[in-house]
Amino acid sequence: MSTEAVKPPRPASTILLLRDSAATKGEVEVFMMVRHYEIDFNSGALVFPGGSVDKGDREIIARPELYSGGEGLDTAALSFRIAAIRETFEESGILLARPQGSRALVDAKRAGEIEAASRAALCNGTTTFLKVLTDSGMLLALDELVPYAHWITPEGMPKRFDTWFFLAAAPPEQAGAHDGKESTDSIWVSPREALEGGETGRFKLPFPTTRNLIKLGKQTSVKAALDDSRGKSVVTVTPIMTKNNGGRQLRIPLEAGYDGDVFEVGSVG
Repeated sequence: MSTEAVKPPRPASTILLLRDSAATKGEVEVFMMVRHYEIDFNSGALVFPGGSVDKGDREIIARPELYSGGEGLDTAALSFRIAAIRETFEESGILLARPQGSRALVDAKRAGEIEAASRAALCNGTTTFLKVLTDSGMLLALDELVPYAHWITPEGMPKRFDTWFFLAAAPPEQAGAHDGKESTDSIWVSPREALEGGETGRFKLPFPTTRNLIKLGKQTSVKAALDDSRGKSVVTVTPIMTKNNGGRQLRIPLEAGYDGDVFEVGSVG
C-alpha cells in the first residue's frame, strides 16, 4: 500500500455566466472558453471561467466596504465568491460589480474602461484586484452569485481542486472575451450545443462540465435557472473512480442531482 500523502485540494471557483438565447426561445446561453493546449490542467478543454482562490481574495474580505451580499458568510465562503468574480474578470473581462453608492451593475462602457486599464496588469500580477476595486470605485456584487455545485477532484489525481460553481446573470451588454493566454477562444453557447459539440469531437468537455451542462440545459430561462437554484442545499461531489471491463466508471452521490450515480467515462481530464 502506498504511503504517499494525499494531496489536499486547492480552493477554486467558477461562474456559469448566463443570458437568454436570442436565437432559440426557451434556451439559455452560457459563457465558455477553450483552455490553452499547453496548460497542464484541462488543456484544450471547453470550460467556464474560473480559477484558484489566492491570498489577495482573502485580503479583500477585510475590506467589507468593497463588496455587498456577504452577510452571514464565513471567511471561506467569502473567499470563494470573491475569487469567482476576480477570475471571471481576468479570464473574460466581465465584471460583476456596482459603482459605489449604486444599486445597478456597472454598465458595459465603464466595465470596458476598467478592463482596458487594469485587466492585463491583473493577469500579469503587476496590480491587485483590491487596487482595481479601490481605483475604480467598484463594489463586488457577491449577491449576484447563486451557489450551484461543489466538486472536489478525486484523490490520486496530479492536481486537485475544491471548486464551487456559481450561477450569475451576465451583466447587460458585457459580452466578454478570452485573454489569448490561458484561453484561446470564447463563445456564448447553449448547453445543448456544447454537449452536441462534446459528442462530435468539436469540444473537449471535462466530466464535471458535462454534468453541469446537462443539469443547466433543463432550464428555459436565466430567471428559471437562478430561481431553481436559489436557496437549495448543494451536495458536495467527490467522484470515486473504478476500473470496469477495461473502461472506467465514476461514482457520484445520487442526491447531487445529476440524473444518476454511476457513469462510464473514457477520461476524467
